[in-house]
Amino acid sequence: MTPNRRQQRRFAFQLVYALSFGQNPSKDVLAASFDNFWAEEETDMDREQSYAWILTEGVFEHREALDNIIAGHSRHWKLERIARVELAILRLALFELLHMPDVPAKVVINEAVELAKDFGDDNSGTFVNGVLDAVARENGR
Repeated sequence: MTPNRRQQRRFAFQLVYALSFGQNPSKDVLAASFDNFWAEEETDMDREQSYAWILTEGVFEHREALDNIIAGHSRHWKLERIARVELAILRLALFELLHMPDVPAKVVINEAVELAKDFGDDNSGTFVNGVLDAVARENGR
């Protein structure tokens, strides 16, 4: 089975979220964690071929820059006060928005809002939408 992009995005979110509870992992730990959970997905796709890995690795490599963008666009919220669910969604969506030009901004934002609705609280979707919309406009997307 080959998962579609929505499924892979959801998988990447879950891994980015799970890893937010530990110390900053090494790239080897990231890859091992990915492989461990990816095997459970019953997919015939290798890690390196998957969109989920592109997103997960991208968030890992650009986390500091992504966090700076989030901090700059989340009015009245310090990064430490943003719930881990929203933070993981924002990191993932911002990476996709800024580094995956083949994916329309509307798709990125919509998918992030759906993740926020599924995993966050009642205000998560609005918060995520506001931050991502501001960044998209700022970047001409």
